[in-house]
Amino acid sequence: MQFNVGDKAVYPAHGVGIIRDVITMELDGEKHTFYVLKIMDNGMTIRVPIDNARQIGMRTVLGQEHIDKVFEILKDRDVPADNQTWNRRYRDYMSKIKTGDPLEVAKVLRDLALLKAEKPLSFGERKMFDQARSLLVQEIACAREVPETEVSGEIEALFAPKQPAA
Repeated sequence: MQFNVGDKAVYPAHGVGIIRDVITMELDGEKHTFYVLKIMDNGMTIRVPIDNARQIGMRTVLGQEHIDKVFEILKDRDVPADNQTWNRRYRDYMSKIKTGDPLEVAKVLRDLALLKAEKPLSFGERKMFDQARSLLVQEIACAREVPETEVSGEIEALFAPKQPAA
């Protein structure tokens, strides 16, 4: 996996960024080459060692096939209720978000959305829900080249309460 200046790439738990530069720096007498990645959502700049980019989980933006799988997960309501304690659930969900795997992030979003339909989310759960939602919305909007509001509305509609038939 090789990125060039101007390419879009996903950095786990931070979202989509643009490769702004490829630089070589000397550290402890050794030369290392880095991607300079600017995260689109918050403007943060991250230097990613080229040799470690794959191990870190940096990857290309989703293709349509993967976007379809994300929506399949979001639509799936046939999942067992999560009866773990809040702190264990929090650790599990955070580890899924940190992988950067959009399918795992989609599971977190779906599970928290289902929980939210049953009871109010705690502050930590709301933060995690917002983070998972934001990561998916950003990447899908970037992949489809559409405004984030369009993708956001599509995801919101999946979790909107069903209106009774008239």
